[in-house]
Amino acid sequence: MNKIIRNKTASEYIYILVGATLVGLSYNIFFLPARLAAGGISGVSTILFEVYALSPALIQFLFNIPIFFIGWIALGKDFSFKTLLGTFWVPFIIFLSADIPLSVTNPFLGALYGGIILGAGLGIVYKGNGSTGGTAAIAQIVKKFTGISSGYSQFIVDGLVVTASIIVFNLELTLFALMAIYISGKAIDFVQLRTSATKLILIITEEEEKIQSLIHNGIDRGLTKVRSVGGYSNLDKTMVLCVTSQPEAVQLKKILQKESPTSFVIFINASEILGRGFSLDRYYGQKL
Repeated sequence: MNKIIRNKTASEYIYILVGATLVGLSYNIFFLPARLAAGGISGVSTILFEVYALSPALIQFLFNIPIFFIGWIALGKDFSFKTLLGTFWVPFIIFLSADIPLSVTNPFLGALYGGIILGAGLGIVYKGNGSTGGTAAIAQIVKKFTGISSGYSQFIVDGLVVTASIIVFNLELTLFALMAIYISGKAIDFVQLRTSATKLILIITEEEEKIQSLIHNGIDRGLTKVRSVGGYSNLDKTMVLCVTSQPEAVQLKKILQKESPTSFVIFINASEILGRGFSLDRYYGQKL
């Protein structure tokens, strides 16, 4: 068992290093040459490089130091050595590849391929249960103290950076930067679950109450329970049906792997969902 745990931990660190390397390369090859401030601390470093010619690697390193410690104090155990590794490996790669002979100056190509590589890199880091710090850490802090979702908090933080880039660059480059953020988000989704935007999750389990509690407390979603019988074991089981958004599916997957690894779980792409929480507000018709 200890060997399995060690192998899993080693794999996670490899994921973080590979993913963070892709994040750093996407910046030097695509975003910086194309002058795209695509959110995050990297966007801030692009703006400062344009105005003051400051080293992007140094700026990202210096900005990440206080953000990391603030996040550590505010979020506690959520910030681990994996977060530390991902946070500072990105500026290290940016420093090493500063003079890389490959560069794309066309903003459309930079947004398209830079967004893909950035999203792939972040998705790989997240698969290793790591983080690249920066505004992702700020978004986690905003979420904790305001109660808004991770997606909204990340959008707000990155949106402020992209909006500020209008002052330094122009509207066209700002729109390309927004496109890069959108593409990177889709690439993250593909790497993590290879899914559409909405998931139907089927969970076949003997721990009915535990699964119900994990879904309610973990992602705040409703569910439907269907009594069933195992075709192989002939034991009574419960099939739990739950429809979630993409980020919620990723979160629930991690929760189930940790808390109920014996449950049989199926993720199915759902093309269209009608009802409360999707086509209607989550609290539609309820007295609050």
